[in-house]
Amino acid sequence: MRVPAMHGMLGCLPETLMTRRPPLVACACLWLGLLLPLHAAAVAPSALIPLPAQLSMAQGRFQVDADTRIVPADASAATRGTAEYLAALLARTRGLRLRIDDGGKAASAIVLQRDPQAPVAAAEGYALSVTPQGIRIEARDDAGLFHGAVTLYQLLTPDAKQGAVDVPALTIRDWPRFAWRGLMLDSARHFQSVADVEKLIDQMAQHKLDVLHWHLTDDQGWRIQIKRYPELTKIGAWRTPPDAGHDGEPKRYGGFYTQAQIRQVVAYAAARHVTIVPELDMPGHAQAAVASYPRIGVTGRRPQVSVDSGINPWLYNVDDDTFTFIDNVLDEVMALFPSKYIHVGGDEAIKDQWQASPTVQAKMRALGITSEDALQGWFIGRIGRYLEKHGRKLIGWDEILEGDNLPADATVMSWRGIDGGIKAALLGHDVVMSPSPGLYFDHVQGDLADEYAGRLGVESLQDVYDLQVVPDVLNATQAKHVLGVQANVWTEHIPSMAHVEHMVFPRLDALAELAWSPAARHDWPGFLARLPAQLARYRAQHVNYADSAFAVDIATDRNVALATGKATVTLSDQAGFGAIHYTLDGSAPTPASPRYDAPLNLALPATVRAASFAADGSALAASRQRTLDRASLLSLPGTALANCPGSDFRLRVQPMPDATSTQPVYAVNVFDSCQLFPPTLMDGVQAIHVDAVRLVRNYALAHEQKLVVSRPHATPFGELVVHADRCDGTVLASMPLPDPAHSQRQFKLDAKLPAQAGEHTLCLVYTAPIDGPLYALGRVSLEAGR
Repeated sequence: MRVPAMHGMLGCLPETLMTRRPPLVACACLWLGLLLPLHAAAVAPSALIPLPAQLSMAQGRFQVDADTRIVPADASAATRGTAEYLAALLARTRGLRLRIDDGGKAASAIVLQRDPQAPVAAAEGYALSVTPQGIRIEARDDAGLFHGAVTLYQLLTPDAKQGAVDVPALTIRDWPRFAWRGLMLDSARHFQSVADVEKLIDQMAQHKLDVLHWHLTDDQGWRIQIKRYPELTKIGAWRTPPDAGHDGEPKRYGGFYTQAQIRQVVAYAAARHVTIVPELDMPGHAQAAVASYPRIGVTGRRPQVSVDSGINPWLYNVDDDTFTFIDNVLDEVMALFPSKYIHVGGDEAIKDQWQASPTVQAKMRALGITSEDALQGWFIGRIGRYLEKHGRKLIGWDEILEGDNLPADATVMSWRGIDGGIKAALLGHDVVMSPSPGLYFDHVQGDLADEYAGRLGVESLQDVYDLQVVPDVLNATQAKHVLGVQANVWTEHIPSMAHVEHMVFPRLDALAELAWSPAARHDWPGFLARLPAQLARYRAQHVNYADSAFAVDIATDRNVALATGKATVTLSDQAGFGAIHYTLDGSAPTPASPRYDAPLNLALPATVRAASFAADGSALAASRQRTLDRASLLSLPGTALANCPGSDFRLRVQPMPDATSTQPVYAVNVFDSCQLFPPTLMDGVQAIHVDAVRLVRNYALAHEQKLVVSRPHATPFGELVVHADRCDGTVLASMPLPDPAHSQRQFKLDAKLPAQAGEHTLCLVYTAPIDGPLYALGRVSLEAGR
């Protein structure tokens, strides 16, 4: 249906947003009806992520409604498939059911055409035009046409409404910045169903990402059926968790994908122009494989499939029989995955077993190899040549550079920061930038108390958006070796798909714009302004995205409030976007609630509840609440207590390794069970109450085990000791820990405290033996007496 009137999808921002910070987007006089070529970042329609390379607005608009038809203008099956995908997605998320018209005679139409003369010549590029007469998408390849349809889907879902939508007249010329736009999913540490993986692939396609790096083997599980070696999934796919069968932990954990399921997932991805690159880790991270077939290991012994995250010592052997095994496995893998690249890992292979093996040392002497690192280089080179002989290319983590045998066409995935990528590019190797911690999505997105389990520190939405993919040190020729960028979802502490989604979204939007849009289009405020439309799409598709960037932090100076009975409360969110509204009566805030403009001065007791809202009134995050009274000011969750000096390592973990719940979570430092209760006005405090928890110590620390701090203990199972001011300060209390064999996992500890005046820090130290359970603090409360 044609609509002659014209208005832009983004005009001036409402006053509610402008009061907190400068306008996020310049107001554009689109109503003048002029044809204005515009920078996409300046006035892009509010729905588009990632931003297109070129966009210009024109006069008029076109309404898409139930009478509009999708017309595949060429006879290819791929074009028809793209039309069907667009129609199904619109029906599922907007209730807009568009029929496909192969005859091409519809009066109101969306035309899709694969055309070798389409305006955009770049691979995966497309041209999209909207006029009052209709919509047309053209591309020279099938992937480009699909990406154009995804852009149109975003234009047709600018909000959470259902049914017909007006699209402003515009012209888009678009193509990707990088060829490799990837996401890695670890299915070895925790296993996802086929439906889970396909749902993730679908979201990748809607963000124009094109590589799913699928981590299928590791110490904790072998997830791919290999028919020649059935023990890999009969034994290697399953592990017996610590405390199996207790506290919700399964008696065994695991699973694997049959070859039929693999083919299904590969086809599903290919239909969405996503290539799956499988990873089989070698020579390290091989414990599940060696548990299945001990003869391919170094020692000949059969380990258990590992229950420990971290770095385990089990390596592949380097004899001919082991390479025959690996070659046979790769043959079946290559038959399942048509990808040009096969990922062989190569990371974190500690060489203790090779060093201790007379057979391996004899092999090194026969080869003239003088170090175990060089032996790994020889190992990787041998695998690379086998892949090359079969028309494939090797890709591996940046440790594969540690040797002289790397095939010239091998690609390096830089994960230990950017140095590996720089070195690889200087040596002439192609590179995928995937640096830790910036693109490690197992890191948490925020630091509020209700954040899910994951690795610390925080890697925020803006951290991902601002990441520089191509290092400045590379010249133009060297920079061409940077194929693209990838984020990684390691699942040691992410046991469910809902948890995966929480860690991935909406950081995937920042990754998508980083990978697709021109660097010159980088525009953080504009990105935030476009994000609410995407959040609505997530809700429509039941994606469990994190609201960490917009969750309101309710802060006050605890000690001033304790001293005066009055609290000055500040409200803020991580992204600094949206309008914050609050209530003081415990009710849920709405856009009609008072808007936060300045700190609140409140008398105790008080309850503050707050949420942030987008310009259209939709909630950007669930509301957060804080009670302010003496008891709550003297009580803090363990996740709010900092590490003691000496070690920055920190995780947020669940009560059990395979728990599918999202709360509670506990902060732990596996090297030192010591945390600091921050400086607190101690006048009148007479006692301490601790909600404590006993956790599984399932961490393989390899050569770093020597860094774990061991402390003397006076009772059989250790104590929780409270020191004044410093961790070597006066002992204020010592609370014996219960016998793990005869006590609940969660327990309470109480002790009297000597009187102290003024502000004091408390150092809380667990002295439990380090060869037993790990302990954490659920909540620490100071009390006037018991």
